[in-house]
Amino acid sequence: MNTGPGLFSDIGKKAKDLLTRDYLTDQKISVSTSSVTGVHIKYGATHCSLGLGYVATVLRHTLQHKSSRGRKVVKAITSSATKKGGLSTGDVGAVYKYNNILVDIATTLTFTELVPSTKTIASFKVPDFNSAKVEVQYFHCHATLASAVALSQTPTIDVSATIGTPKFVIGAEAGYETSSGRLTKYTAGDTLRASYIHHLDQSKKTAAVGEIIRRFSLNDNTFTIGGSYAVDHLTVVKAKLNNQGKLGALLQHEIIPKSLVTLSSELDTKALDKTPKFGLALALKP
Repeated sequence: MNTGPGLFSDIGKKAKDLLTRDYLTDQKISVSTSSVTGVHIKYGATHCSLGLGYVATVLRHTLQHKSSRGRKVVKAITSSATKKGGLSTGDVGAVYKYNNILVDIATTLTFTELVPSTKTIASFKVPDFNSAKVEVQYFHCHATLASAVALSQTPTIDVSATIGTPKFVIGAEAGYETSSGRLTKYTAGDTLRASYIHHLDQSKKTAAVGEIIRRFSLNDNTFTIGGSYAVDHLTVVKAKLNNQGKLGALLQHEIIPKSLVTLSSELDTKALDKTPKFGLALALKP
Protein backbone atom coordinates (compact mmCIF):
# COMPACT_ATOMS: atom_id res chain seq x y z
CA MET A 1 0.00 0.00 0.00
CA ASN A 2 2.81 2.43 0.87
CA THR A 3 5.43 3.54 -1.66
CA GLY A 4 6.48 6.61 0.32
CA PRO A 5 8.88 7.19 3.22
CA GLY A 6 7.20 4.82 5.68
CA LEU A 7 6.27 5.35 9.32
CA PHE A 8 8.47 7.10 11.87
CA SER A 9 8.89 3.80 13.72
CA ASP A 10 10.21 2.22 10.52
CA ILE A 11 13.14 4.62 10.12
CA GLY A 12 16.29 2.51 9.98
CA LYS A 13 14.23 -0.65 10.41
CA LYS A 14 16.18 -2.77 7.90
CA ALA A 15 19.49 -1.98 9.58
CA LYS A 16 17.96 -2.41 13.02
CA ASP A 17 16.52 -5.81 12.11
CA LEU A 18 19.88 -7.03 10.86
CA LEU A 19 21.57 -5.81 14.04
CA THR A 20 18.95 -6.99 16.56
CA ARG A 21 16.66 -9.68 15.12
CA ASP A 22 17.26 -13.21 16.45
CA TYR A 23 19.83 -12.03 19.01
CA LEU A 24 18.68 -13.21 22.44
CA THR A 25 20.11 -14.20 25.81
CA ASP A 26 17.38 -16.53 27.07
CA GLN A 27 15.56 -19.61 25.80
CA LYS A 28 12.55 -19.37 23.53
CA ILE A 29 10.30 -21.72 21.59
CA SER A 30 7.51 -20.70 19.22
CA VAL A 31 5.17 -22.62 16.94
CA SER A 32 3.18 -21.10 14.08
CA THR A 33 0.54 -23.03 12.14
CA SER A 34 -2.15 -22.09 9.64
CA SER A 35 -5.19 -23.66 8.04
CA VAL A 36 -7.15 -23.48 4.81
CA THR A 37 -9.83 -21.53 6.68
CA GLY A 38 -7.48 -18.56 7.02
CA VAL A 39 -6.75 -18.99 10.72
CA HIS A 40 -3.13 -18.56 11.81
CA ILE A 41 -2.25 -19.85 15.29
CA LYS A 42 0.89 -19.01 17.24
CA TYR A 43 2.28 -20.58 20.38
CA GLY A 44 5.26 -19.25 22.28
CA ALA A 45 7.18 -19.49 25.52
CA THR A 46 10.25 -17.80 26.90
CA HIS A 47 11.94 -18.80 30.11
CA CYS A 48 15.28 -19.52 31.66
CA SER A 49 14.95 -23.29 31.64
CA LEU A 50 12.97 -24.88 28.81
CA GLY A 51 11.40 -28.11 29.97
CA LEU A 52 11.53 -31.11 27.68
CA GLY A 53 7.91 -31.83 28.57
CA TYR A 54 6.81 -28.52 27.08
CA VAL A 55 8.81 -29.07 23.91
CA ALA A 56 7.29 -32.53 23.47
CA THR A 57 3.79 -31.14 24.01
CA VAL A 58 4.27 -28.45 21.38
CA LEU A 59 5.77 -30.86 18.87
CA ARG A 60 2.92 -33.28 19.44
CA HIS A 61 0.31 -30.58 18.82
CA THR A 62 2.18 -29.42 15.73
CA LEU A 63 1.93 -32.89 14.23
CA GLN A 64 -1.74 -33.18 15.17
CA HIS A 65 -2.57 -29.84 13.58
CA LYS A 66 -0.57 -30.66 10.47
CA SER A 67 -2.41 -33.94 9.98
CA SER A 68 -5.79 -32.18 10.11
CA ARG A 69 -4.85 -29.48 7.63
CA GLY A 70 -6.84 -31.14 4.88
CA ARG A 71 -10.06 -30.55 6.82
CA LYS A 72 -11.57 -27.14 7.43
CA VAL A 73 -11.14 -27.52 11.19
CA VAL A 74 -8.61 -25.77 13.39
CA LYS A 75 -7.80 -27.16 16.82
CA ALA A 76 -6.19 -24.88 19.39
CA ILE A 77 -4.66 -26.83 22.27
CA THR A 78 -3.02 -24.83 25.04
CA SER A 79 0.36 -26.27 25.96
CA SER A 80 1.87 -25.86 29.41
CA ALA A 81 5.51 -25.18 30.18
CA THR A 82 7.57 -27.30 32.53
CA LYS A 83 9.47 -24.95 34.81
CA LYS A 84 12.69 -26.17 36.35
CA GLY A 85 14.13 -23.46 38.50
CA GLY A 86 13.52 -20.50 36.21
CA LEU A 87 10.94 -17.87 35.41
CA SER A 88 8.58 -18.98 32.66
CA THR A 89 6.22 -17.14 30.37
CA GLY A 90 3.94 -18.50 27.68
CA ASP A 91 1.38 -17.33 25.20
CA VAL A 92 -1.15 -18.62 22.70
CA GLY A 93 -2.59 -16.49 19.94
CA ALA A 94 -4.65 -16.80 16.79
CA VAL A 95 -4.87 -14.58 13.74
CA TYR A 96 -7.66 -14.59 11.16
CA LYS A 97 -7.37 -12.77 7.84
CA TYR A 98 -10.29 -12.03 5.53
CA ASN A 99 -9.75 -9.73 2.54
CA ASN A 100 -8.29 -6.49 3.95
CA ILE A 101 -9.26 -7.17 7.58
CA LEU A 102 -6.77 -8.80 9.94
CA VAL A 103 -7.97 -10.00 13.35
CA ASP A 104 -5.51 -10.94 16.07
CA ILE A 105 -7.83 -12.77 18.48
CA ALA A 106 -5.47 -12.12 21.38
CA THR A 107 -4.91 -8.40 20.99
CA THR A 108 -5.33 -6.60 17.70
CA LEU A 109 -7.90 -5.74 15.03
CA THR A 110 -6.55 -4.13 11.85
CA PHE A 111 -8.53 -2.55 9.00
CA THR A 112 -6.70 -1.68 5.80
CA GLU A 113 -7.93 0.74 3.13
CA LEU A 114 -11.27 1.55 4.78
CA VAL A 115 -10.36 5.01 3.55
CA PRO A 116 -7.87 5.15 0.64
CA SER A 117 -4.21 5.08 1.79
CA THR A 118 -5.10 4.52 5.46
CA LYS A 119 -4.77 1.76 8.04
CA THR A 120 -6.74 1.65 11.30
CA ILE A 121 -5.55 -0.51 14.20
CA ALA A 122 -7.49 -1.20 17.42
CA SER A 123 -5.69 -3.15 20.13
CA PHE A 124 -6.19 -4.27 23.73
CA LYS A 125 -4.91 -6.82 26.20
CA VAL A 126 -7.16 -9.22 28.08
CA PRO A 127 -8.12 -8.68 30.87
CA ASP A 128 -6.49 -5.22 31.05
CA PHE A 129 -8.88 -3.31 28.81
CA ASN A 130 -7.40 -0.02 30.05
CA SER A 131 -4.51 -0.77 27.69
CA ALA A 132 -6.81 -0.40 24.67
CA LYS A 133 -5.82 2.09 22.01
CA VAL A 134 -6.75 3.09 18.47
CA GLU A 135 -4.18 4.09 15.85
CA VAL A 136 -4.80 5.62 12.43
CA GLN A 137 -2.06 5.69 9.80
CA TYR A 138 -2.15 7.75 6.60
CA PHE A 139 0.24 7.09 3.71
CA HIS A 140 1.19 9.49 0.92
CA CYS A 141 3.80 9.14 -1.82
CA HIS A 142 6.04 11.69 -0.02
CA ALA A 143 4.76 11.68 3.58
CA THR A 144 3.12 9.58 6.29
CA LEU A 145 1.16 10.54 9.37
CA ALA A 146 0.23 8.35 12.34
CA SER A 147 -1.86 9.16 15.39
CA ALA A 148 -2.59 6.86 18.36
CA VAL A 149 -5.04 7.48 21.22
CA ALA A 150 -5.11 5.39 24.41
CA LEU A 151 -8.69 4.59 25.43
CA SER A 152 -8.39 5.14 29.17
CA GLN A 153 -9.69 7.62 31.76
CA THR A 154 -6.55 9.70 31.25
CA PRO A 155 -5.81 9.16 27.56
CA THR A 156 -2.48 9.90 25.95
CA ILE A 157 -2.13 11.00 22.35
CA ASP A 158 0.89 10.13 20.21
CA VAL A 159 1.49 11.74 16.83
CA SER A 160 4.31 11.06 14.37
CA ALA A 161 5.06 12.22 10.84
CA THR A 162 7.67 11.63 8.17
CA ILE A 163 8.52 13.23 4.84
CA GLY A 164 10.89 12.07 2.13
CA THR A 165 11.40 8.97 0.02
CA PRO A 166 11.81 5.26 0.81
CA LYS A 167 15.62 5.84 0.94
CA PHE A 168 15.79 9.24 2.70
CA VAL A 169 13.41 10.12 5.52
CA ILE A 170 13.03 12.98 8.00
CA GLY A 171 10.54 12.50 10.80
CA ALA A 172 9.35 13.57 14.24
CA GLU A 173 7.07 12.27 16.99
CA ALA A 174 5.39 13.79 20.00
CA GLY A 175 3.27 12.53 22.87
CA TYR A 176 0.63 14.49 24.82
CA GLU A 177 -0.71 13.53 28.24
CA THR A 178 -4.22 14.88 28.79
CA SER A 179 -4.18 14.47 32.58
CA SER A 180 -1.20 16.81 33.04
CA GLY A 181 -1.56 18.80 29.83
CA ARG A 182 2.10 18.41 28.88
CA LEU A 183 4.20 16.78 26.22
CA THR A 184 5.60 13.45 27.39
CA LYS A 185 8.05 13.04 24.53
CA TYR A 186 9.33 15.15 21.68
CA THR A 187 11.96 13.78 19.34
CA ALA A 188 12.08 16.32 16.52
CA GLY A 189 15.66 17.45 16.14
CA ASP A 190 16.91 15.39 19.10
CA THR A 191 17.90 12.13 17.42
CA LEU A 192 19.89 11.69 14.25
CA ARG A 193 20.11 8.18 12.82
CA ALA A 194 22.08 7.09 9.78
CA SER A 195 22.45 3.52 8.54
CA TYR A 196 23.77 1.69 5.52
CA ILE A 197 23.27 -1.88 4.31
CA HIS A 198 25.16 -3.54 1.50
CA HIS A 199 23.91 -6.93 0.28
CA LEU A 200 26.47 -9.28 -1.20
CA ASP A 201 24.14 -11.90 -2.70
CA GLN A 202 20.75 -12.04 -4.38
CA SER A 203 19.11 -13.85 -1.46
CA LYS A 204 20.19 -10.95 0.82
CA LYS A 205 21.44 -13.39 3.46
CA THR A 206 25.02 -12.10 3.19
CA ALA A 207 25.27 -8.42 4.04
CA ALA A 208 27.25 -5.75 5.88
CA VAL A 209 25.59 -3.03 7.95
CA GLY A 210 26.58 0.08 9.86
CA GLU A 211 24.47 2.37 12.05
CA ILE A 212 25.17 5.64 13.85
CA ILE A 213 22.73 7.16 16.36
CA ARG A 214 23.28 10.63 17.77
CA ARG A 215 21.15 11.79 20.73
CA PHE A 216 21.72 15.50 21.19
CA SER A 217 19.88 15.86 24.52
CA LEU A 218 22.12 13.19 26.07
CA ASN A 219 25.25 14.14 24.12
CA ASP A 220 25.54 10.45 23.30
CA ASN A 221 26.73 8.61 20.19
CA THR A 222 26.18 4.94 19.44
CA PHE A 223 27.99 3.31 16.56
CA THR A 224 27.33 -0.30 15.59
CA ILE A 225 28.73 -2.43 12.79
CA GLY A 226 27.68 -5.94 11.89
CA GLY A 227 26.85 -8.36 9.18
CA SER A 228 25.47 -11.70 8.18
CA TYR A 229 27.00 -14.50 6.14
CA ALA A 230 25.21 -17.39 4.44
CA VAL A 231 27.33 -20.50 5.09
CA ASP A 232 24.96 -22.44 2.83
CA HIS A 233 21.30 -22.28 1.85
CA LEU A 234 20.28 -23.55 5.31
CA THR A 235 22.75 -21.86 7.66
CA VAL A 236 23.43 -18.20 8.45
CA VAL A 237 25.89 -16.65 10.91
CA LYS A 238 25.65 -13.06 12.16
CA ALA A 239 27.85 -10.81 14.28
CA LYS A 240 27.79 -7.24 15.59
CA LEU A 241 29.96 -4.91 17.68
CA ASN A 242 29.22 -1.44 19.06
CA ASN A 243 31.41 1.31 20.48
CA GLN A 244 30.41 0.28 24.01
CA GLY A 245 32.26 -3.00 23.55
CA LYS A 246 29.23 -5.29 23.28
CA LEU A 247 29.97 -8.16 20.89
CA GLY A 248 27.15 -10.40 19.71
CA ALA A 249 27.10 -13.46 17.47
CA LEU A 250 24.58 -16.07 16.40
CA LEU A 251 24.23 -19.20 14.32
CA GLN A 252 20.87 -19.97 12.69
CA HIS A 253 20.04 -23.22 10.90
CA GLU A 254 16.89 -24.28 9.05
CA ILE A 255 16.29 -27.78 10.40
CA ILE A 256 13.24 -28.37 8.22
CA PRO A 257 11.61 -25.98 5.72
CA LYS A 258 10.58 -22.75 7.51
CA SER A 259 11.62 -24.11 10.94
CA LEU A 260 14.69 -22.56 12.55
CA VAL A 261 16.98 -23.20 15.49
CA THR A 262 19.12 -20.27 16.65
CA LEU A 263 22.12 -20.21 18.99
CA SER A 264 23.32 -16.77 20.08
CA SER A 265 25.74 -15.18 22.55
CA GLU A 266 26.76 -11.79 23.86
CA LEU A 267 30.13 -10.75 25.30
CA ASP A 268 31.21 -7.50 26.93
CA THR A 269 34.72 -6.99 25.58
CA LYS A 270 35.33 -4.30 28.21
CA ALA A 271 34.59 -6.73 31.04
CA LEU A 272 36.11 -10.03 30.00
CA ASP A 273 35.90 -11.32 33.58
CA LYS A 274 32.11 -11.54 33.24
CA THR A 275 30.51 -14.71 31.93
CA PRO A 276 29.15 -14.37 28.36
CA LYS A 277 25.40 -14.63 27.90
CA PHE A 278 23.92 -17.36 25.73
CA GLY A 279 20.54 -17.89 24.12
CA LEU A 280 18.63 -20.65 22.34
CA ALA A 281 15.53 -20.30 20.18
CA LEU A 282 13.43 -22.86 18.32
CA ALA A 283 10.79 -21.67 15.82
CA LEU A 284 8.58 -24.33 14.21
CA LYS A 285 6.34 -23.65 11.23
CA PRO A 286 4.92 -26.84 9.73
